[in-house]
Amino acid sequence: MIYFDNSATTFVSEGVRAKLQALTSDSLSANPGALHKLGNKAIDLYEGIRKETADLLGARSEEIFFTSCATESANTAIKGYMSRNKRAGNAVISTKTEHKATLECLDYLSKLGYEIRYVKVGIDGKPLIESLEEELNKGGVALACFTLVNNETGSVLPAEELFKTVKTISPSTAIYLDCVQALGKMPVNLSSIGADMCSFSGHKIHSIKGNGVLYIRKGVRIDPLILGGGQQDGMRSGTQSPVLAGAFLEALKEVSGEIDESRKKIQEINIYLRKELAQRGAKILSPDDALPYVLNVSFEGFESETMLHCLEIYDIYVSTVSACSAKQKKVSYVLLEMGVDRKTAANAVRLSFSRYNTMDEAKVFIQRVDDIYDQFLVK
Repeated sequence: MIYFDNSATTFVSEGVRAKLQALTSDSLSANPGALHKLGNKAIDLYEGIRKETADLLGARSEEIFFTSCATESANTAIKGYMSRNKRAGNAVISTKTEHKATLECLDYLSKLGYEIRYVKVGIDGKPLIESLEEELNKGGVALACFTLVNNETGSVLPAEELFKTVKTISPSTAIYLDCVQALGKMPVNLSSIGADMCSFSGHKIHSIKGNGVLYIRKGVRIDPLILGGGQQDGMRSGTQSPVLAGAFLEALKEVSGEIDESRKKIQEINIYLRKELAQRGAKILSPDDALPYVLNVSFEGFESETMLHCLEIYDIYVSTVSACSAKQKKVSYVLLEMGVDRKTAANAVRLSFSRYNTMDEAKVFIQRVDDIYDQFLVK
């Protein structure tokens, strides 16, 4: 099997499997809110995991909150900030190439009467500075929402330039940043990145599904999305899970120690595939400076879903659009917003890699693409 769909989800690492087994022992399974010694042991473990996670992300322990997923983190950050900071302004700035977790939150806010202003993006998927300046200069912007690495194209946000523009024109505007596809693939230091809130997902870095992280910079005030017993400093109620938090931490530790080595290997795979596919008439849609872990390519003569299922015959797994939108069978809204024509976008397939992928897999992939064209393309 060749699995090139790691932007959708990753397989659980052996280290995480072992950590899960250790964390589910009876002596660690008490409710962290209980007053007895087993409860104290559980809460100490949980807070230790929280601190270590914060250290690896360049944050303070009190700025880190464990969630069920990045979608929950996004909802908490975006809705929670606008709910709590009504005097900050009535407008939110973003782009139409964001993940659905962000876009649906913005649609929700729009129905509540907030003004959503969308910044235009270029063919490389990056927000246009002149468009950002235009929207900021209209005033009243409470929040700006961006994605560090686009999940469909790998386009990398010029965060430093964009955030400087935001803070120069509108110093009081808060910034939410989706860091899901960047985590473990490029350095992410929350103390210097310039964002006020960030979201992360465990299952994108070889943890299990069901764990995510929300970063809220100290001093930023938001309303919680989930109410209850007041766990996690009142920001995310619900019984804390050292198991899920520990799984996230273990995956983060593993991936953080291999960023440079893994990126170099994946870069070589990406360069090879770009060259070979282009020689076969495929159109590369990911920008040249995209993060190498994502490669979006359009195959002439094959609609994206057709190519996906042809590859599946050979036990090769890729995706068309984001997994959150795939079953709707729509053309990628990200590619269309970038200016890609509909026919090319309709033939687009996303290849996404993890540190476990190899050059041998890439070579087999090219062989199978040749086989598919030989067998199925009507000449």
